[in-house]
Amino acid sequence: MLDHLIRRVTVVDGTGAPSYVADVGIRDGRIAVIDRGPAAVKAGGRTGERARTEEDGTGLVLAPGFVDPHTHYDAQLFWDPYATPSMSHGVTTVVGGNCGFSLAPLNPARPEDADYTRRMMSRVEGMSLAALEEGAPWTWSSFGDYLDALDGRLAVNAGFMVGHCALRRYVMGPRAVGGTPDDGQLRGMLALLHEAMDAGAWGLSTTQSASHSDGDGRPVASRHALPGELLALSRAVGAHEGTQIEAIVAGCLDRFSDAEADLLVRMTAAAGRPLNWNVLTIDAAEPGRVPHQLAASEKARAAGGRIVALTMPILTPMNMSLGTFCALNLIPGWGEVLALPVPERIDRLRDAAVRAELLRRARGPEAGVFRRLADFARYVIGDTYAKENDGLTGRRVGDIAAERGQAPFDCLVDICVADELRTVLWPMPTDNDPASWELRRHTWDHEDVLLGGSDAGAHLDRMCGAPYTTRFLGDCLRGRRLVPLERAVRMLTDEPARLFGLRDRGRIAQGFHADLVLFDPERVDAGPAALVHDLPGDGPRLDARAVGVVSVRVGGVETVRHDVVTGALPGRVLRSGRDTETVGTVGAAGTAGAGNF
Repeated sequence: MLDHLIRRVTVVDGTGAPSYVADVGIRDGRIAVIDRGPAAVKAGGRTGERARTEEDGTGLVLAPGFVDPHTHYDAQLFWDPYATPSMSHGVTTVVGGNCGFSLAPLNPARPEDADYTRRMMSRVEGMSLAALEEGAPWTWSSFGDYLDALDGRLAVNAGFMVGHCALRRYVMGPRAVGGTPDDGQLRGMLALLHEAMDAGAWGLSTTQSASHSDGDGRPVASRHALPGELLALSRAVGAHEGTQIEAIVAGCLDRFSDAEADLLVRMTAAAGRPLNWNVLTIDAAEPGRVPHQLAASEKARAAGGRIVALTMPILTPMNMSLGTFCALNLIPGWGEVLALPVPERIDRLRDAAVRAELLRRARGPEAGVFRRLADFARYVIGDTYAKENDGLTGRRVGDIAAERGQAPFDCLVDICVADELRTVLWPMPTDNDPASWELRRHTWDHEDVLLGGSDAGAHLDRMCGAPYTTRFLGDCLRGRRLVPLERAVRMLTDEPARLFGLRDRGRIAQGFHADLVLFDPERVDAGPAALVHDLPGDGPRLDARAVGVVSVRVGGVETVRHDVVTGALPGRVLRSGRDTETVGTVGAAGTAGAGNF
């Protein structure tokens, strides 16, 4: 007997093949029956097997569960096993431990390392410190201990990279920031990395990005690593089945330097494993960026490696503030001012010379991709607090500035100062033009470009990238229609599953795990982001409801019904080797070659 049967549903199987109508049956967590015979479209279906439960899928689409390749759910899964809001938007597998940051291993001889890690994650990934302190048990030492602490208590499937910063901190202690390991310490890091991958870590993640600082405002540990250390760790990754590398360098945000591209190429070649990075920013106003960034992928293939760029298929809304850490802090010259205590910060922001210098730096070449934030006339005012700001919510700064006879940046700062810097700011994207969307569509065809980069679980009160799956599907079905539905589903399912070597996931095929999402193609979408207070310690985060998602199943068990979690916890910690197989660096499937750029 089948556990569940979905009759007369339109199957989009993840391979990119045309959709078809079928009866789909589930047994013991796997897809047991796909009956697409002529009678499947008739009332009653064709499948003769009985099922404990069944539903009519007429007019609905059944797709494989979506795979989010770049999240930071490492801590949130302890208090939220449903990985909200990702799972409600059809995501059944998440990848954590990215950007060089994992919560394990922790040196048991230094209990203070857990506090250091929490403060680092709070600063660098925008997580609530109270939630980190109250919501996770922090009882682990080894990476295997951490995985064991999660196993059996998840609704979603989750796999994790081991973070370079954790390896350095474990072995070097406080000297991990600013220090270089001696031979014995490097051997210690390699031993820890091997141990983590033996326990199921998916590989190594690392960062050398100037935007990544710890809780003390100092460059995180992995930023101090020299190429020899990175290459030694990369070679260790290649000794294990089903592993990967994820790496961030400063040029990920704009353009790689020659040295950065060379380092990434050497790392993937040393490991003999794919290396992914994020995020590839696509903007028709900067037409040279995409070919420049993807040139690193060409060099990697020539060297026997593979470099994959993650890019988002939507424009992720972000809110900002001059009162709390946000992307504005990452503009060169801004961080020093915005890190001051609020009273001093306000005094500096009132100074016309300081404003002029901030504006110059934001528009200068050293700002890189953050120059996109410098069109202050396009900002929309969100929540305000001072009486003199009444009526400004929802209005463009440019319009307010014109009424006041001010320059837009001066107007914005005056509004924020009146609110004691609590004003919520919504920067409107400058790359929402037809040319940029056409460039995105073209770029998605590249064999070394993958959809992802949501950062779900991080920057909780500043951005909400988790709903990119449903928002992208809605755009493909009823909006810009840049790619057909079958292609869109493949980009969200099979392509990330194949990059990570997920065994029997990413497609609707007989014998595959029944990770499934059932949605209404006439309605599927994501609602607007809204601030909620549901973190441990009553902290805020941005959430967005799923629209048109009827059901999500993980291992055949329903975890979401009409955007409401069921309480079931069928998810698994996916471990390298057991749940992933080795993916080569040569001959990756794709629809276009690097020569198209």
